[in-house]
Amino acid sequence: MPDTRFKKVYTFNSARKSMSTIIPLDSGGFRVYTKGASEIVMKKCSFLVGEGGKIEAFTAPHQDRLVSTVIEPMAKDGLRTISIAYRDFVPGKADKNQVHYDPSTGEPNFETMGEDNVIANMTCFCVVGIEDPVRDEVPAAIVQCQRAGITVRMVTGDNINTARAIATKCGIIKPGDNYLVLEGKEFNKRVRDPHTNEIRQDLLDKIWPRLRVLARSQPIDKYTLVKGIIDSNISAGREVVAVTGDGTNDAPALKKADVGFAMGIAGTDVAKEASDIILTDDNFTSIVKAVMWGRNVYDSIAKFLQFQLTVNVVAVIVAFIGACAIKDSPLKAVQMLWVNLIMDTLASLALATELPTPDLLLRKPYGRTSPLISATMAKNILGQGLYQLVVVFGIMFYGEVLFDIDNGRGAGLRDPPSVHFTMIFNAFVMMTLFNEINARKIHGQRNVFLGFFSNPIYYVIWIATFVSQIVIIEFGGLIFSTTKLNVEQWSWCILFGVGVLLWQQVVTTFPTSFFGRKMETDSNTNPKFENNNFSPR
Repeated sequence: MPDTRFKKVYTFNSARKSMSTIIPLDSGGFRVYTKGASEIVMKKCSFLVGEGGKIEAFTAPHQDRLVSTVIEPMAKDGLRTISIAYRDFVPGKADKNQVHYDPSTGEPNFETMGEDNVIANMTCFCVVGIEDPVRDEVPAAIVQCQRAGITVRMVTGDNINTARAIATKCGIIKPGDNYLVLEGKEFNKRVRDPHTNEIRQDLLDKIWPRLRVLARSQPIDKYTLVKGIIDSNISAGREVVAVTGDGTNDAPALKKADVGFAMGIAGTDVAKEASDIILTDDNFTSIVKAVMWGRNVYDSIAKFLQFQLTVNVVAVIVAFIGACAIKDSPLKAVQMLWVNLIMDTLASLALATELPTPDLLLRKPYGRTSPLISATMAKNILGQGLYQLVVVFGIMFYGEVLFDIDNGRGAGLRDPPSVHFTMIFNAFVMMTLFNEINARKIHGQRNVFLGFFSNPIYYVIWIATFVSQIVIIEFGGLIFSTTKLNVEQWSWCILFGVGVLLWQQVVTTFPTSFFGRKMETDSNTNPKFENNNFSPR
C-alpha cells in the first residue's frame, strides 16, 4: 500500500519504542497496525490471535507466561523481540476486539481521540525475534580497547536480556564479572534524589564505575551518564568520555562528551553536526583506529620534541660557553643553519611519518593534564645532552692532545677552517644524527632499532642526511667553515655518534623517579566509550 493512503502515522521514537500506522480497509473502516518493543506493545493489547485464528482474551497472567516462555528465551539468545498488533475501527457490527463508529457522523477523528485511546485494547498478532549479528571483528576490537585502558559501555534501547546477551558476545561483560547491567528506570531510581527527583552526583558516583550496560534507556539517560562521568571527582584525574550516537536525540550527549562519534551512514544530520568525528563505515573498529592514530600523532610530537630539545640544549650551551671561554663559537653560523635544517625540517618529517602500530594499544592512555614532556623524556633529554656536551667540550679543550691535531682555539677571523673545529662540528652532527634513532622511542624501550626499516621515509632521510654531512665536510670548504678529515678523524666522529646509542642504554637504566615521577601520574586516566547499540553489529 502506498504511503499516500495512510490515514495517520505515529512515528517511532525513544519514548514510544513503537510505531503505528492507520490505514483504510477495503471493506470499510480503518485498521491500526502497531509494531515495537514486545513488552511495551503487549501492555497495550487486550486480545490475542490464538489457535486457528480465534480471538482470545489476552490477560495479565497470559502476558506474563508469554514473556517467560517466548520473549525472554529469545532475548537471552541476543534476539530483538518485536510484537505486532492491530485494532479495527468498523462502521458495521463490531466484534469484541473491534471498535464501532457511526458512519453517518463521518470518519473517526483520531486527532481528537488521542494516541493513548487509539492505540489501546489492541489484538496481539505475533512476536518475532530479529537477530542483528555481532560483526566478527568487534569482540577483538573491544579487547583492544580494554587493553588500552578504555572502558566500553553499552547504552541501548534494547530489552535488558537482549542487551546483556549482545554485551556478553562482544566481550563488554563476562560471566562472573561484578559489573552492573541496568534498565533506564532502575538507573534513574538509583541516581536521583528520592525527594527532589534531581540527579545527585554522589549517587551517580556509586553506579557508573561498575556500570557496563544500560538497557531500555532514554536519550536523557545517556546524557546523564556522560555528564556524571565527566563531573565525577572519584578518579585520580578527570575521566575522558567519548560517545557514539546516530539519532537526533543523541545530540546533547555527543555535544557534552569530550569526543563525539556520529554515524556516517545511519546518523542524522543533527547528530553529525553535534559530533567531533564521523565514522563513515558505522563500525566500532574505526574507533579503535582513531584511538591508535591519535596516540601515534601525540607520540610523533613527543618524539620530535625530545629530539629537538636535546639539540637545542647542547647547541645553546656550546655556543654560550664557547663565546665566554674562547671568545669564539665552535659552531659557525652556516653550520648552525645545517643543524637547524636537520633538527626542524628533516627530523620532523622523519619522526612524524611513522605509521601507528598495535603496540600503541598495549599501554594506558595519557591523562588530560599529563605534561607533553614526560619524566622519561626529560631523562633522555638531560642524559643525552650531558653526553654530547662532554664530547663537544672534550674535543674543544683537549682535542689537540687527544687526536694529535693543531689547536683551533684563538684562530683569526680570516684563518682557514681548522681540523679541530671541523671535528667539533662533525662529531656534534653525528651525535645528533644517531640520537635521532634514540628519539623514536619515548617510553623507555631499549630496542631503539625496532621498526627502523618499517618507515622508508625515515631511513631514506637518515641516510641522505648522513651522506650530505660527508659531502659538507669533504667539500664544504669556506662556505661551511670545514676542512677535509682523514679516516681516523672520521672514525672518531662516527664512534662518538654510535656512543649515543650505547649511552642510551645507560640512560634507560637510570631510575625515572629522579626526574619527577609526578609528571606521569595522570597517564593512568581511563577514557570511557559510551557505546550505542549500533556498533557491535
